[in-house]
Amino acid sequence: MVRTAGAGATAGPTLAVVAREAGVSVPTASKVVNGREDVAPETRRRVTEALDRLGYVRRPRFDASKPPRLVDLVVHSLESSWSGAVLHGVEEAAHDAGLDVVVSAALSRTRGGRPQRGWLDKLTVRGSAGVLFNLAELTASQYAWLEQHRTPFVMIDPAVEPPPGVVSVGAANWRGGVTATEHLLALGHERIAVVAGPRRKMCSGARVAGYRSALAAVGLPHRAEYVRNGGFDESTAYRRMQELLDLPEPPTAVFVCSDAMALGVYRAVLERGLRIPYDISVVGFDDLPESRWATPALTTVRQPLAEMAATALRLLVRMMDGEHPEGTRTELSTRLVERASTAPPRR
Repeated sequence: MVRTAGAGATAGPTLAVVAREAGVSVPTASKVVNGREDVAPETRRRVTEALDRLGYVRRPRFDASKPPRLVDLVVHSLESSWSGAVLHGVEEAAHDAGLDVVVSAALSRTRGGRPQRGWLDKLTVRGSAGVLFNLAELTASQYAWLEQHRTPFVMIDPAVEPPPGVVSVGAANWRGGVTATEHLLALGHERIAVVAGPRRKMCSGARVAGYRSALAAVGLPHRAEYVRNGGFDESTAYRRMQELLDLPEPPTAVFVCSDAMALGVYRAVLERGLRIPYDISVVGFDDLPESRWATPALTTVRQPLAEMAATALRLLVRMMDGEHPEGTRTELSTRLVERASTAPPRR
């Protein structure tokens, strides 16, 4: 278990207002406020001037004589760049709210990917005021436990549809699937396949539904053999892409429902002596650092992971203060990031 402490909070204008005034991101403005050295001199000057101009004052929102409020962040794993982006977003928002965050990878250490009851019991021992669950799938008894103990919680990109009334934050997955497929259609591809995650996973189902909707919008028939489901991992995607390449009429383009899976697709394509994008185009989903490191750099649909996490934390703070959000589902926009892995099909 790792514990990170929010160092303080803003009074008057928020850090987001300062960042907008200076024309920088919130993380960059935070670096200047905290005296970090990894900021360009010109950027530091703009942020400093905005701080002075707006009268930004750093001081804790909580009583310094009392311990800060704790919130728990339960992630699926601490080893992935996905979790790193989520942790970054939570840390930034917790810093502004004057919160301490206890981070646990409990989901990766339990059978079935569900946190054990004993872990939940520790919430009351620690005095945690709320919980963020990332990629979690809770049982009915665990939901009941949280309700019984009146523990506010928010789901970040829940694995399956949560019960009615549960507050969650995610990305516009259906629209992302449409965007990825429309990009390939605009390049002239008609034989477009999709390598997806498990059918029961909410985000995977929505991305595949977007893919199908984009095909239907241009009158292309849905080909069942072009839809391959598996896990959200590189090795499974590698096998699914091999199956697609073995078809009598293999696809000329493939939409892969995560960047990690796209790396497996790359490996399968290259092992066949084919070239990306000259022989086959590939679009991913997430915009993790791996997408930029791939060769060629991966065209992908960006979902704003850090922003999703920060939004979830801010919703949780409101719930901890006795409010309840008007809606239970918040979706943040996705957008296509074009790189070098897509091109018109060879004639």
